[in-house]
Amino acid sequence: MDEYYYEILRKISLSMFRDRLFGIFHGSISAKIKENQFLINKKDAIFDSLDRDDFITLFSKKDYRWQDASIDSDIHINIYKNIKEAKFVTYATPPYLVAYTLEHDFILPRDYFGANKFKRIEIYDPKSYDDWHERAPYEICNYMINENSDIMVIRGYGVFAHARSAQQMAKKIAILEMSSKLLLLS
Repeated sequence: MDEYYYEILRKISLSMFRDRLFGIFHGSISAKIKENQFLINKKDAIFDSLDRDDFITLFSKKDYRWQDASIDSDIHINIYKNIKEAKFVTYATPPYLVAYTLEHDFILPRDYFGANKFKRIEIYDPKSYDDWHERAPYEICNYMINENSDIMVIRGYGVFAHARSAQQMAKKIAILEMSSKLLLLS
């Protein structure tokens, strides 16, 4: 396992957990190591204390290791295969953002940082949660490509994001969470 990527993911996931962007078992984070290889958290990882055993290296060709990996692994690999600028991918469940999605169709930040970073973000409605897990790998990637977006907010579910650096990725989600919190409180 590449020590560089492990350290970045460990530090970012701890920060995101402390900021309540990840739940105890809700979320995923990964880094593209090579064209057909990425590092991702395992399915039972607890995000405030990730160590080497909480990560697994996967290849685009599925093998036995995929059984231990995050349930979001198919989504991550689909993004890496189809969006070349994606070097880091995450799925987060920020509580204010998820709460905001339940009653709104878009996010229009009115705070300084949110308004400067995001103009208007559509909230994607998965329609049915019954088969969402099967549809998600394709719908998320297709949405990001079709909308030319590095972020996808999903009603009642959370947010997927990709970026060239883990810090940029975490910052986007943190800004969105703060904007959503302020919109709910205003």
